[in-house]
Amino acid sequence: MYSKPDRRAAAAEDGALLERVEQGDAQALAAIYDKYAKVVYSVALRVLRDPAAAEDVLQEIFLQLWRRPGAFSAEKGSLPGWLAVLARNRSIDLQRRRRPTDSVEDVVLASSFNLAKASEHTMMIEKAQAWIDLLPAEQRLMLAMAFFEGLTHAEIAEKTGSPLGTIKTRIRRALQTLRKAAEA
Repeated sequence: MYSKPDRRAAAAEDGALLERVEQGDAQALAAIYDKYAKVVYSVALRVLRDPAAAEDVLQEIFLQLWRRPGAFSAEKGSLPGWLAVLARNRSIDLQRRRRPTDSVEDVVLASSFNLAKASEHTMMIEKAQAWIDLLPAEQRLMLAMAFFEGLTHAEIAEKTGSPLGTIKTRIRRALQTLRKAAEA
């Protein structure tokens, strides 16, 4: 985190760079880009979950800054904060404009995870789901409410109208049954 003098110095430096951008200094824009492109890109990527679309938003934001540097107001906040808000809003707008019927062939997926581990994880989830499906309906319901909805035993008792002891017993028996199935 910046201290107040550091923030003031950064704001003054950003202000000077923006003045140069207003005068058409491309190197000043490049300096701002170097400082804040990662922030803009990461915000866009977080919203869009698409690297190519995030890059497009990044380009649009800095093109907008080049064309209208006076749109930023230092009185309303910091330059990186303003750029992050622009990136977020532009990304949300882009997300809303996307057609839900996009072809699967048009979707680009970037993958940084281990496919073997993901496959193993999926198989374990499928096994666990098969074991859960074998539980009596009451136990299955209590387990789902506790682990998938995050409800406490007391909240489950209140929601279902069942005694607290019954809830605890059903969850304990369900977990014992799942443990035995996993050990087999």
